[in-house]
Amino acid sequence: MRYLILSDMHGNWEALQAVLRRVRRKQFGETLVLGDLVGYGAAPNQVIEAMSRLPGRLRIVRGNHDKVAAGLEPGHGFNEVALRAAQWTTERLTRANLEYLKDLPVGPTLVIESQAGAGEAPYGRSVAICHGSPADEDCYVFAESEALAAFRAEPRAWVTFFGHTHLPSLFLLEEGRIAGALLRGSGVLQLDPDRRYLINPGSIGQPRDRDPRAAYMIYDSTRQTLRWYRCRYPLQRAQRRIVGQDLPASLAERLAHGI
Repeated sequence: MRYLILSDMHGNWEALQAVLRRVRRKQFGETLVLGDLVGYGAAPNQVIEAMSRLPGRLRIVRGNHDKVAAGLEPGHGFNEVALRAAQWTTERLTRANLEYLKDLPVGPTLVIESQAGAGEAPYGRSVAICHGSPADEDCYVFAESEALAAFRAEPRAWVTFFGHTHLPSLFLLEEGRIAGALLRGSGVLQLDPDRRYLINPGSIGQPRDRDPRAAYMIYDSTRQTLRWYRCRYPLQRAQRRIVGQDLPASLAERLAHGI
């Protein structure tokens, strides 16, 4: 089965729309969404409503911006710009979309549960999703120590897809050793059954790896391959929408630089 993996849309409808158009001719058994549908961008209702129209099964977890915009947390850890954008989002969400955010499940969630075969590791081919880390949905996984905590917190999973950092990246664990890498541009990886993986598809709505293009992934559980992609979108239109809604200009500016 093939899985479309999306994360950190952050209210950027132009970017999400471009990605969905890019993949519309492909067949997916499920779409995995790793949280932060809203925050920063100026089209939160459009992004949320697009989730309900996706073909196939949707598996989703909430992000920290989703929680704050839904009023589930006050956003004490947010900087001034992020908090202002979250408050703006709350004021403009429809009642139905506000309830949608409130009902988003907490990660981690196993989306593929497989039994280990003879000679296989105890996690088999199981796959989990979360926003920040299986250890803490708000934790950023940048360093090897944080990755190790994430692997330990979800021992059932061969592969865990996570978001939150806005960086397309992976960590792998083999015989107690961890290695990590950023994933540039587009590419493909054959997954190794003797390693465990933490994989981040990057952000659709606000990339932070100095590449402004929207990022997403496709996972093929039959071939055990991972493909990552970048997609251009009408960035200036997204910027004009942000500025036109009296959101902080820095949110528009950073889109052009991928920071």
